Amino acid sequence: MTADAAPAHEWDHEVDVVIVGSGGGGMVAALAAADAGASAVVLEKRDLIGGSTAMSGGVVWIPDNPLLRADGVADSYEDAMAHFEAVVGDVGACSSPERRSAFLTSGPEMVTFLQEQGVRFERCVGYSDYYSDEKGGLATGRSIEPEPWDGRRLGALEPRLQPGLAAGVGLAVKTNEVRTLAHWNRTPRAFGTATRVITRTWAAKARRRHLLTNGAALIGQMLAIAQDRGVPVWTDCPATDLVVEDGRVVGVRATRDGEPITIRARRGVLLAAGGFSHNAEMRREHAPDRRQQPRWSIANPGDTGDALQAAMALGAQTDLMDEAWWLPTPRGGKFGQSTLVDARFRPGAIFVDAEGHRFVNEANSYMEIGRAMYERDRTAQAVPCWLVFDDGYRRRYSHGLSRPGKLPKGLIESGTLKRADTIEALAAECGIDPAGLAAEVARFNREAEHGRDPEHGRGSSAYNRAMGDPGHRPNPSLGPLARAPFYAVEVVPSDIGTCGGLVTDADARVLGPDDAPIPGLYATGNITATVMGRRYLGAGASIANTMVFGYRAVRHATSPPTD
Repeated sequence: MTADAAPAHEWDHEVDVVIVGSGGGGMVAALAAADAGASAVVLEKRDLIGGSTAMSGGVVWIPDNPLLRADGVADSYEDAMAHFEAVVGDVGACSSPERRSAFLTSGPEMVTFLQEQGVRFERCVGYSDYYSDEKGGLATGRSIEPEPWDGRRLGALEPRLQPGLAAGVGLAVKTNEVRTLAHWNRTPRAFGTATRVITRTWAAKARRRHLLTNGAALIGQMLAIAQDRGVPVWTDCPATDLVVEDGRVVGVRATRDGEPITIRARRGVLLAAGGFSHNAEMRREHAPDRRQQPRWSIANPGDTGDALQAAMALGAQTDLMDEAWWLPTPRGGKFGQSTLVDARFRPGAIFVDAEGHRFVNEANSYMEIGRAMYERDRTAQAVPCWLVFDDGYRRRYSHGLSRPGKLPKGLIESGTLKRADTIEALAAECGIDPAGLAAEVARFNREAEHGRDPEHGRGSSAYNRAMGDPGHRPNPSLGPLARAPFYAVEVVPSDIGTCGGLVTDADARVLGPDDAPIPGLYATGNITATVMGRRYLGAGASIANTMVFGYRAVRHATSPPTD
């Protein structure tokens, strides 16, 4: 996709707002346009609607949101701003005071707007902020997620909705239930959660309902409302050019049904097309030390950077182009992503580098783990690193949908999972320094047995504890590796999307080389340098970023012009 400077000409279609991308930011923008009485069209280059948001947990991190207020949970703009300052720090224009203020003021407003449109949310109670112990953090969490929703209400559009997380496990499980469901055999409360999920799933099947949860439920609800409001979503319709007249972006060129079309945008073009995870050339250029990353990425297949390159051709500013939403994953993904994510929170498992040394609090946010892997790799091989656990871990926990103690079939036979009777033998199997790993495990065990991790602080934050094993004492996040045999799986820093790109102002206007907005051009989501900077403040931080600034973009584009 390239920028196209073109003279005035005949248009195939004309609307007030052209929205490129059908994820969370694009769909909120579509509803905001309809609410403002403006016409809009959403262009989706893939054959499925929903982008990265539909593939995700569908959680949205919004401080001081209406659901918190309704439950009487104390939160405020001031606390959230202090949290940004403490955790994100000064990372430049992408997270300027003005953009932070815009995010914090418009976030609650956007949630109220969506509720008024008919989107149903619930609080993720107990899903703690990722930096809950930092100034302004909230231990009970600021995240919300969509209520389960019947996909049949989409009618003919249902087959075109991108499947969500729960589609892979066959359960109608909400995102905030996943962390408890994983420990169904550990406490009565967790067993109750599992029973509730299974009952919900079977009841929906008995009633012939296609019950959606996670990101699919969020996009599904917004898509149904957009359909009712008359906002079309064109799939298999890639935007190919930005059309510019007299320095202003006035429309896009696209391909629809195999034919080129031009669409005029009377009020503005919003780029909500995702990042560039699968563009190997761009990733080599902007992060040359991470050359294998495109091969490891598990991001939306549509994240190829076309729209980003078109804006860059107009001189748009960029930042954080080396950054991504990292998610440590087994090489090849054969060990099961959810199993691995659970493992790093649970007692009896650690991450180590090739020297056998721990280098991170394994129970911190996945963004922190990925960044720590690359930082450690400067001095010792940690890309990939290894997840090491003992047989006590294997026996205690279920792995995927199997019973506790039963590993997925074929893991050891294929070589994906290594097993040995001693730590030293396991290290030799993996190419880890045996003496280094043995010494590290012995040192770790002495403190972990008492629920302590003086080196990295694992299990000390509300987030660490919330994600751990509720049936383990004294620390739900921490326990020794003491029971043979021992196991290890190689871990790579996959990503679920890049989070660097266009620099935008508080109203999501794309900034040009002179720091002035490029007229008519807006952007939100992973195509932009996120307001979260190089941190991930809580579950749903990336979706919150795209939705809030998609909302602000259209509110600005459809507002009366000011002198």
